[in-house]
Amino acid sequence: MKYFFPLPVFLLLGAISLAACGADTVPSEKAVPDVSPRETTEARRVLMPRLHEAVGTVQARTESRVESQVTGRVLKILVHPGDTVRAGDELVVLDSRAAQARLEQARQALESVNSLTGQARDVLGAAKADFDKTESTYRRMKQLNSQKVVTDEEVEKAESAFLQAKARLGQAQEGLAAARSRGRESAKVVQEAEIGLGYTTIKAQEAGEVARRQAEPGDLAFPGKELLTLQTGTSLRLEAMVREGLIDLVHLGDSVDVIIAALRDPYPLSGTVDEIEPLADPVTRSFLVKVRLPEVPGVYPGMFGRLRVPLGERETVLVPEKAITRVGQLETVRLCSGETWQTVFVRTGTRHGPDVEILSGLSGGEILGLGAGEE
Repeated sequence: MKYFFPLPVFLLLGAISLAACGADTVPSEKAVPDVSPRETTEARRVLMPRLHEAVGTVQARTESRVESQVTGRVLKILVHPGDTVRAGDELVVLDSRAAQARLEQARQALESVNSLTGQARDVLGAAKADFDKTESTYRRMKQLNSQKVVTDEEVEKAESAFLQAKARLGQAQEGLAAARSRGRESAKVVQEAEIGLGYTTIKAQEAGEVARRQAEPGDLAFPGKELLTLQTGTSLRLEAMVREGLIDLVHLGDSVDVIIAALRDPYPLSGTVDEIEPLADPVTRSFLVKVRLPEVPGVYPGMFGRLRVPLGERETVLVPEKAITRVGQLETVRLCSGETWQTVFVRTGTRHGPDVEILSGLSGGEILGLGAGEE
């Protein structure tokens, strides 16, 4: 069965069909002949470096783990994250009663040994006096015996007394030496006890800023357990992983660009390559590159950053940012075409200071309008 439509109905269907085919087509430009801008600029075609962005994290140049060198209960933590400390400032106080008791015992032992040393010194003095006396007597007896004044028995008796005094002197000298040795050992025990007592108050070894606090009063502190983390470096670094195929393009001392996305104006910061670890990560096949950052307000450890590795040059089109008009996701510029101005759709890329890169829509050399138009 065939159907026939009147001519008006046929024309209406054709119009609907044409409208549907063009529904997905957005015109690339439209003429605006009656509006001219106050200022103009030119789309510049320039050579820009080709860059590879390696992602990384901002880290403190130096981090110090604050740990206890003795086991003890935490009594006080005197700082909080963000506090600035100087070298010698107290950070953590531990329970010192056991250390104080050990120090008192060591001091009492040292006093006892010192008393014994004094007694041994007195014994040595008496033995030395007796030795001198018996030695003098023995020598005199030998001389008198040679003159036939005294008998051999008297000489032997004086010699026996001399030898006994000599033995007692040797024992006294050994006793004093042993007492002095015990005294030195006891003094070392006292010194160790004093050092142990000093370890119950943990102090900052150098100036820095408290980054993390990982203990609270009542916790048990022991060697190896981190209590605080201090950032002791005066500057920050971006630590980024650069893939192995590009590591030859990065050298120590190179000046490179770094982007910190969290900054209000994320313009590239100029950093210096400070360190390149010579071993690649076998999983990511990348090298760790550390870039020293300038002192910029608002940059903190832990922030996300990107290291730009230069790969060469490329040609691109740059226009001032204020030449771009944005409505939703649409970006347009006002282009001078002969005697008229047209609105042209473009796609923008990376910002370079006050300029923005044009990825499509312009080829360079075009005259563009700036600011609002005027009648």
